[in-house]
Amino acid sequence: MNGIINLLKPPGMTSHDVVAVIRRLTNVKRTGHTGTLDPGAAGVLPICVGQATRVAEYVLAMDKSYRAELTLGSATDTEDGSGKIVAERAVPAMTVVHIQTVLTQFLGKRMQTPPMYSAVRIDGEKLYERARRGETVERPARPIDIYQIELIRIGENTILFDVTCSRGTYIRTLCCEIAQALGTVGHMSYLIRTHVGPFQLEDALSLEECASRQAAGELENAMLSVDAALINLPMLSVSAEDAVRVINGIAVPLPTIVAEGTLVRVYGPKQEFLAVSLVEQGRVQPRKVFHSR
Repeated sequence: MNGIINLLKPPGMTSHDVVAVIRRLTNVKRTGHTGTLDPGAAGVLPICVGQATRVAEYVLAMDKSYRAELTLGSATDTEDGSGKIVAERAVPAMTVVHIQTVLTQFLGKRMQTPPMYSAVRIDGEKLYERARRGETVERPARPIDIYQIELIRIGENTILFDVTCSRGTYIRTLCCEIAQALGTVGHMSYLIRTHVGPFQLEDALSLEECASRQAAGELENAMLSVDAALINLPMLSVSAEDAVRVINGIAVPLPTIVAEGTLVRVYGPKQEFLAVSLVEQGRVQPRKVFHSR
């Protein structure tokens, strides 16, 4: 069984918990997720099964979209609703125009410091493990990119917004930064991931649906193909003769103009997916082969 499950992660489970459920359902040991969602968050969590685990790194690098709720007036140690309140501040009067103006200030490339309650490793230990011991350590800021941010609704001391961003963006931290820019403090009170690259929320399967499809022998048919994770890579087709070479890990001539150093997905004459390859010195050098003879 090989493929990618576009899974709807429920709130209250860790991403690893979800992987364990899918591993038991499929009885495939090589199963993994493609980017952690906080236990309290829900939404799209692509799960790679079997050979598909070899493309997980490409899914990790994909852009992601979220719908988030920011509650103003109280900050927590975890930056979300699961933590202890560590600060409170009055919420100033705000207009829709003012909030929209503040949100647009966060568009584009910037640096963001990961929260203490995160899985980032420093000196070989996850930050949340140190945070649980009451420690606070210096965390290097990391580059992120906010492509789109849109105000959806204003409630009583709450702001609901949509955001599309690069890998590594912490929406919890973004919520705290927005609250600060609005002249108060805040925390993320709700989060759902609505898409990861081509994987959309409306197409995602719940764990219950996965279980029922597996019981009916239909789960594998519901999986997306391995190359579904590679749609951002240019596609190249090679001849039957060159397909044999690619399958055997041998470089072949570049069939069309592609920039040097570009990763590409290579297909055979019957549009069978063969490999992820790198364009080097005018040739296509296989890096990961997925089709065998």
